[in-house]
Amino acid sequence: MATPGQPARAITAFTADDGQQLSDLALTRDGTTIAFVQGGDAEFADGAAPNTATQATPPKQRLFVLSTAGGATTLVGEGHSPVFTTDGARLAYVRKGEIWLWDKASGTQRLASVTGAVSRLEWSPDNARLLFVEDRGDHSFIATLDLADARLRYLDPGLDNAAEPTFSPDGTQIAYIRYLDPPADAAPDGGPYWSIRSVDIATGSARQLWAAPAGIGSSFYGTRGRNLFWTRDGRLLFPWEQSGWLHVYALDPKGSAPRDLTPGTFEVESFLPAPDGKTLVYAANAGDLERRHIWRVSLDGKAPKPVTQSAGSEAIPTFAGWTLAVMATDATHLAYPGVANGTLAPLGPVSVVPSFTAPETVTFPAADGVLVHAQLFRARGPGKHPALIFVHGGPRRQMLPGFHTSYYYSNAYILNQHFARQGYDVLSVNYRSGTGYGRAFREAPGQARGGASEYRDVLAAGKWLAARPEVDPKRIGIWGGSWGGYLTALALARNSDLFAAGVDFHGVHAMVRPVEKTLSPDAETAAHALQWQSSPMGAINAWRSPVLIIHGDDDKNVDFAQSVLLARALTARHVQFEQLVFPNERHDFFRYADWLASYRAADAFLNRTLLHKDAR
Repeated sequence: MATPGQPARAITAFTADDGQQLSDLALTRDGTTIAFVQGGDAEFADGAAPNTATQATPPKQRLFVLSTAGGATTLVGEGHSPVFTTDGARLAYVRKGEIWLWDKASGTQRLASVTGAVSRLEWSPDNARLLFVEDRGDHSFIATLDLADARLRYLDPGLDNAAEPTFSPDGTQIAYIRYLDPPADAAPDGGPYWSIRSVDIATGSARQLWAAPAGIGSSFYGTRGRNLFWTRDGRLLFPWEQSGWLHVYALDPKGSAPRDLTPGTFEVESFLPAPDGKTLVYAANAGDLERRHIWRVSLDGKAPKPVTQSAGSEAIPTFAGWTLAVMATDATHLAYPGVANGTLAPLGPVSVVPSFTAPETVTFPAADGVLVHAQLFRARGPGKHPALIFVHGGPRRQMLPGFHTSYYYSNAYILNQHFARQGYDVLSVNYRSGTGYGRAFREAPGQARGGASEYRDVLAAGKWLAARPEVDPKRIGIWGGSWGGYLTALALARNSDLFAAGVDFHGVHAMVRPVEKTLSPDAETAAHALQWQSSPMGAINAWRSPVLIIHGDDDKNVDFAQSVLLARALTARHVQFEQLVFPNERHDFFRYADWLASYRAADAFLNRTLLHKDAR
């Protein structure tokens, strides 16, 4: 816990490296009580709890309540997604398709069971009902639960996805976003594929407030935070890509065209209204596409003003009363919380690595003319160096010239710095299909299963390194995880002539998946053929370079069978590979020891195959 003007203090003391992460923090409005979840998997909250430390008795996902002054924790029970009433007296939470209620006096009770997965649980302003999203797979509903009569109501149900519900300030209405994904045989800009609707809670009557027109932005794409707010003066704030860049718009429910509050050639990453009800705070890469800072703009349309300006990045703005806090990073400081009041003041101890140097931001064209952005970590030491390409996962990500706010990519930044100190030139590539550079870059044609066009950027990066006079073109390797593991494997399968070795963390190797039934049988066959051609398995016969395959066998994001498949195929073709497998580990590696083991193995493997290998 951190209070401005006072030293930060720990209020929990979990010290074992047992893979039981803490998540779902929720504070009462007066700041005296906190709820949090220990264990489970926040990404797959209703699934089986991971047992990454291989305990004889598998741990459970547990919800606790604790005074922010410290002291003993109170176990609420199994569950997640806690939300306090406005007075802090009661706590609602979710448990495997059920909504539960807890208070200190009477304990827990189950309020409702539903068919789908519950998310976005929210109390009404008068604490009389709960609002939530119920996901049923190919569609989702908005629903309310009235506590007085235990009545469950689905509001304005449809054949599409309902998302981002929010109460009107007086609690009598809700607004939400309704969207459809374009079918496989339709133009993504044909639309309209999404709209904003409102529902009167008392009568259930619904109306459309606005629909995205056909053209750019006719398919819904949101920020990394909450995507719909209803302000005290009746405006709705939401993201839209009409300009080709993700911006925040204001809509008057009484009827007017949406107004862009954040114009310019940049992307908004997250946003929220300020407590004054008159301004908006947002994180964006305005003025510098490679970094993020915090901005504030009046809802009345005045020019935005910067809140933070630094050599690093600031993101994830949040308010505690009138105090604005952000997460900040730069080339030498791991992500830390700070108060943004003109200057950025850390709220607690900050981890610093003073020996790290900021990577250079560079650009170069791919063969088809797409401009590729990257960060170059220069090798220490003289002579021709081996080199590495780093490819991030997602692929909806953007790497920064410094530490990342995501621990997965903060770890990757550390390893890239280490490789540079070892003597590698390292190029971290922001390839097409990633974020930060506009919709056209993110939605570039032919990507992924539709032709792997993002690999053109990876190949261009390898050739860019090979042409540099300080790089040994015979000792270029590649590494990455998840989608980055896929691109690593694709590089080794298609271009072992350029990429001499690789490290593949939990990558996808066979891209063939069922396609939508909107395609004819002939079109379905062609789609499957293209998926295969876009796969590492589709070029496996040309694979020659050695690879280290790293995977946890309880991965819920990328099936462990993808690495089993690759190992079988490489063995049959007598291609050298090494392996590191973590029983019970998840996609992101929940245990610190497993991160250390995997990075040390990657370091040793690349040193054997690239760093200490004589130039050929």
